[in-house]
Amino acid sequence: MNIVLFGPPGAGKGTQAAILVEQHNIVQLSTGDMLRAAVAAGTELGKQAKSVMDAGQLVADDLIIGIISDRIDEADCKNGFILDGFPRTVAQAEGLDAMLEEKGLKLDSTIEIVVDEQILFSRIEQRASETPEAERRADDNAETLKKRLAVYHEQTAPVLPYYEKKGNLHKVDGMQSIEKVASQIANFLK
Repeated sequence: MNIVLFGPPGAGKGTQAAILVEQHNIVQLSTGDMLRAAVAAGTELGKQAKSVMDAGQLVADDLIIGIISDRIDEADCKNGFILDGFPRTVAQAEGLDAMLEEKGLKLDSTIEIVVDEQILFSRIEQRASETPEAERRADDNAETLKKRLAVYHEQTAPVLPYYEKKGNLHKVDGMQSIEKVASQIANFLK
């Protein structure tokens, strides 16, 4: 089962992905996590990604598609994967489709978590306040969220019609409890 989760920053994609991983024995592939790991490791890619991410911008498409391609070739992805934070542009969606086709794979479902964006600022502030400072993400602040939301609307939101035309975009109400959102998602995956 191969799934893409959509929604603006702070919508709960990571939380829902963790539930799906447990329920379906699939792997969560968060490009954000992969990039943050590269930053933490101090790799050349990590250094490049850090300046881009700190500015609230997106990393180059070919680099991300290559990271994902290599990752889904690993044995733990044999049952499927969840992409969280990718694709963010129509070009990435087309690149992802082409890469999956080359591997004889496809996306089974794309799910958009729809939220009230004003609430996202509260969620980000809460996440930052509940996380120890040493573990806090550099992008957990209102100013970066504002930039990331602008990028989401400008670049990522236009991807949704791409998947809607393919007939596998499902929308869930992300303003409900974690359990209710998970239940909605489960209904689309039956």
